[in-house]
Amino acid sequence: MAKWATNRHPRYGTRTRGRISGRMLALAVLLAASVGIYISKHWPTQSTSTVVGTSYVVDGDTIDISGTRIRLLAIDAPELDQPCSDAQGRSWDCGSAAARELRNYVNEQDLKCESSRQDQYRRVLAICFMPDGSDLNAWMVRQGWAVAFRTTKRYRPEQDEAAAAKRGLWAGAFEMPWEWRDRNRRRAGETGI
Repeated sequence: MAKWATNRHPRYGTRTRGRISGRMLALAVLLAASVGIYISKHWPTQSTSTVVGTSYVVDGDTIDISGTRIRLLAIDAPELDQPCSDAQGRSWDCGSAAARELRNYVNEQDLKCESSRQDQYRRVLAICFMPDGSDLNAWMVRQGWAVAFRTTKRYRPEQDEAAAAKRGLWAGAFEMPWEWRDRNRRRAGETGI
């Protein structure tokens, strides 16, 4: 057999296949590591924890228990400076009213908050319970001082009940809290506030 027939070209020989598979392996390991890092940073943790104690009301959907900032899960209350309109079209401070109603209802009682994760602001997302076991988040929505969060069906029946009875925010006109926040962030960005 001719010498040229037995010589393998380095580019197409068996060693090249080994290099390609080594590169593919390195690429696969790099990709897997990247996905793992992404998941660890962005995937919500599912381990539950319980926070118990007397709460300090921050606003209509945020409380503080012993230095732990807790955002009431699956509900959204108006911002403290958010106005609403009553049935006659007069403006009133519905955000402050929601915080006041939450403060009056909780009234320095010990709450038990069941948490499953944190939000992007490092607040604990939790469903909180009164000493009698009733769901505080549901109460806020049922009384019309908060709405069911836009991305969940949880607390929709309580929201429907409050709207039908024209309780709290539903007694007049209001902008959904997330819409009000988005609009005011855009305005602040445009005016430099």
